[in-house]
Amino acid sequence: MIRKITTDKAPAAIGPYSQGIIANGFLFASGQIPINPATGAIEGETITEQAELVMKNIGEILKEAGTTYENVVKTTCFLADMADFGAFNTVYERYFTGKPARSCVAVKQLPRDVLCEVEVIGVI
Repeated sequence: MIRKITTDKAPAAIGPYSQGIIANGFLFASGQIPINPATGAIEGETITEQAELVMKNIGEILKEAGTTYENVVKTTCFLADMADFGAFNTVYERYFTGKPARSCVAVKQLPRDVLCEVEVIGVI
């Protein structure tokens, strides 16, 4: 059985996709960027500020799916600039204390020119 996850406490999808999908006991969450779900605006000028909002948005999707950061088994992190790696990790490690498997790459450009995006896979 497949179930779509939707919450107004995280940014609405800005394209033809779901915030998350639960399938076979796993949550597959779409990448989150630093959008304030109440306003639809990008918030934060620095990687630290943007990463904080990304993590909070992920937390809301996890909550809606009935799971937590501790049950995340894989993350994929996209950075606009690998020079932000250290500052990003400082925020990331406060949320993902279980140290899930991870990929982190620098990309040419992210949606709406944000500095970071993170997607997760978690156990329900």
